[in-house]
Amino acid sequence: MTVEIRPCEARDLEALRKISIDTFRETFGAQNSLENLNAYLEKAFEPDRLIAELAHPQSRFFFIEKDGKTAGYLKVNTGNAQSEAMGDDSLEVERIYISERFQKQGLGKVLFNRALELAIQEGKQKIWLGVWEENKNAIAFYQKLGFIRTGTHSFFMGDDEQTDLIMEKEIR
Repeated sequence: MTVEIRPCEARDLEALRKISIDTFRETFGAQNSLENLNAYLEKAFEPDRLIAELAHPQSRFFFIEKDGKTAGYLKVNTGNAQSEAMGDDSLEVERIYISERFQKQGLGKVLFNRALELAIQEGKQKIWLGVWEENKNAIAFYQKLGFIRTGTHSFFMGDDEQTDLIMEKEIR
């Protein structure tokens, strides 16, 4: 078994868009209306938006590949790319998704460790993320990694306002 993490580049746009839509649909499709899910997917993963995110100097995307197949991806933000103003001493894990067929193989932790490495290299004091309050598996995963809940913010799935928990982990 070989696992590799590699940065996403502009030439990876279609692969990034596909894994983003597929993993989001797998993760949240059963708990949301098709109309709201499709409205979100159309907006969040629109090609021009992804191109802009890939080009932003304070956002980075990484694919994780297992045995040559794309298994998931990570998106991290710093500075003004963060979805909440958390300061220059913070790194946001905006997205960490693993395809269903690759889950329960430790790949999410591998991606998290990559985010942690980046945060340490850049002298950040904390890592933070937002996670839907109904995503119990993800919340448990982040708690095992040492994250604690520090607040909430709104997330819109189409026209459905949902609550994300803000979770933070201090870096020592």
